[in-house]
Amino acid sequence: MGNLFVKKPKITDVDRAILSLKTQRRKLAQYQQKIYSALLLQLQLQLLTFMSSDCMRRHIELASKQKAVFESLKAGTDTVKAIQSEINLDDVQKLMDDTEEAKAYQDEINAILGEKLSAEDEEEILAEFENLEAQLTVEDLPEVPTPLPSKEHEEKLDLPDVPTKPPVAPHAVGDDAETASAELSTNRKVLEEPLPA
Repeated sequence: MGNLFVKKPKITDVDRAILSLKTQRRKLAQYQQKIYSALLLQLQLQLLTFMSSDCMRRHIELASKQKAVFESLKAGTDTVKAIQSEINLDDVQKLMDDTEEAKAYQDEINAILGEKLSAEDEEEILAEFENLEAQLTVEDLPEVPTPLPSKEHEEKLDLPDVPTKPPVAPHAVGDDAETASAELSTNRKVLEEPLPA
């Protein structure tokens, strides 16, 4: 029963302001979602465009490479045709026949050279070989040197006689030589000693 007499709550300005803020927040979230969807769609379109342009670029590169290969093959074919037009089939056949004849001739020579020689032929060949060796030896010998100078020529030279005695110090003779050599050795020792600092 008490419900009949309850007052209805009044809506205040604060309640209206809160409602307005909540509504704005909801609208901002919806707007944000809409912008996000639009950006995502735009990004997907740009990605597709990039992929298609990249694919197009690769197709263009492939086509240009194929064209270069085609041009190279065409030039090679033209060159082969030009070379083939210069070669006559009769000339090729003649060359093959000449080669076959030369091979047969060489085989005959090899067969003749490969036969065993008789004992007489071997003796003749060895004699001729020794004769050739003797000729080469004579040709390879050096020239005979000029004769040595004669005694008269040696006498013309003014050379001193070779000494027969061992050398002696010029200022010392006999016992003096021993003392002189002892003095020389002591002088050397004195010179070799280090000087005091």
